[in-house]
Amino acid sequence: MKNKRLFIIIVTASFLLAIPVIAMQFTNEVDWNLFDFVIMGALLFGTGLSIDFILRKVKTVKNKIIICGVIIILFFLIWAELAVGILGTPFAGS
Repeated sequence: MKNKRLFIIIVTASFLLAIPVIAMQFTNEVDWNLFDFVIMGALLFGTGLSIDFILRKVKTVKNKIIICGVIIILFFLIWAELAVGILGTPFAGS
């Protein structure tokens, strides 16, 4: 079961990373470089592995939902900050 989850995480993250690769072939609006792919890959894999860890180790369903929700919210906040700098932190290069 553990290997199946890891495989699903890898396939899902790879699929999501393939979207900008394909978009770059058709438009100049998407302009990612290697660093962008490395950071987003780390963010996707880290989020997936964190959620997998929580699902395996935490016992109650309520706690699983709360912790996974926090992880997903943090993922979206980091993603938005890196993409457009919505919070204006130096983290995004502002």
